[in-house]
Amino acid sequence: MSLPAGGVANPGGGAAAPGGSSSFLSMWRELLPIGRHRGSGGYRRYAWTGADVDCRAWFRTQAEARGLAYEVDRNGNQWAWLGDPLAGDAVVTGSHLDSVPDGGAFDGPLGVVSSFAALDELRRRGVEFTRPLAIGNFGDEEGARFGLACVGSRLAAGQLTVEAAHRLRDGDGITLPQAMEAAGYDPDTIGPDPERLARIGAFVELHVEQGRALDLTGDPVGIASAIWPHGRWRFDFRGEANHAGTTRLADRRDPMLTYAETVLAARREAELAGALATFGKIAVEPNGVNAIPSLVRGWLDSRAADQDRLDAVVTGIERAAREHAERAGIDLDVVRESFTPVVEFEHALRDELGKILAGRGDAGRTVPVLGTGAGHDAGILSASVPTAMLFVRNPTGVSHSPAEHAAEDDCVAGVVALADVLEGLACS
Repeated sequence: MSLPAGGVANPGGGAAAPGGSSSFLSMWRELLPIGRHRGSGGYRRYAWTGADVDCRAWFRTQAEARGLAYEVDRNGNQWAWLGDPLAGDAVVTGSHLDSVPDGGAFDGPLGVVSSFAALDELRRRGVEFTRPLAIGNFGDEEGARFGLACVGSRLAAGQLTVEAAHRLRDGDGITLPQAMEAAGYDPDTIGPDPERLARIGAFVELHVEQGRALDLTGDPVGIASAIWPHGRWRFDFRGEANHAGTTRLADRRDPMLTYAETVLAARREAELAGALATFGKIAVEPNGVNAIPSLVRGWLDSRAADQDRLDAVVTGIERAAREHAERAGIDLDVVRESFTPVVEFEHALRDELGKILAGRGDAGRTVPVLGTGAGHDAGILSASVPTAMLFVRNPTGVSHSPAEHAAEDDCVAGVVALADVLEGLACS
């Protein structure tokens, strides 16, 4: 059975499932309508907007319904605690609830819903916790509104300064502090949170796979090995505005042409390096149908399996852009807006997850370990806290799209895997 876009399909049909599966489906249905755009079928859960506030209210309701201690930290990240938050050596799980423009239902929310469902499953098993357990919802992971990913976790980890955070603006010129204040939060408190992070002994984030590796191996769940180095660069092409109907082609300084050449160069450079490069966002001034642009601003997202290949791709793209700009009389500025180096998840914790899951599954069956080009809060926190990730199979590999998909059986398998991991870490 296949549900509408964003739904969970159950091709397996009716197999016996653990107690956490019923709570997963109930929570999933409650969360599904929030921030969904009727026209696209995708989600617009941008940071500090009405949809984000509704998602946060949903998180608090789930926490309080389970008798968990609820709190919001200085950077707007939400926490639900079982046990003493001050005891230290806590096991934390969770993800994020915000989305990219017209994104899918699973990227982020799957991890948060699965965390609550995994706790329900552990309570059904009657396990006794020997370490504090927490579930988190990290704010503004996607960066859809202010252009910087993982703002909540970057602030907590000290990887984003207060000054830089205050300079963040959305497309309407609203600053991050203004948006937080409008949503009822105090922006004057934001900043590094080392005391809180010091209480965490391990952070495990479950996420839908953003690729098809698990579909190709036939496994419902995998373990992350590393996050590729990745970044965002802004290319500003400045030419001369003029009338589209009267200006000879030979007399034009049209930055759109140079931008187009650069987009093609990005594809060529990425293919040569075996990497990824995407111009997915563009802003044009004056943005008139009958006007030659004066400014074309394009944002490059590039990722590669290692730093050398990423450097080669970005350097090649910028070199091609400057060559085309010089020939066309276009001025070009390139600004690196964000960058995350390669993240190798802690091997000891990663190996422990592998042992736990291999011991609960079919005899002799290992859980696949795979890298990813997508950034996550777990990658940001890895510099301060031992972190690991679980991936749930995505049969199409599509992500950041309403077509993002996971099967019900695989989602339940993810809940069980996360419950097994939490039991192994927090109940031993």
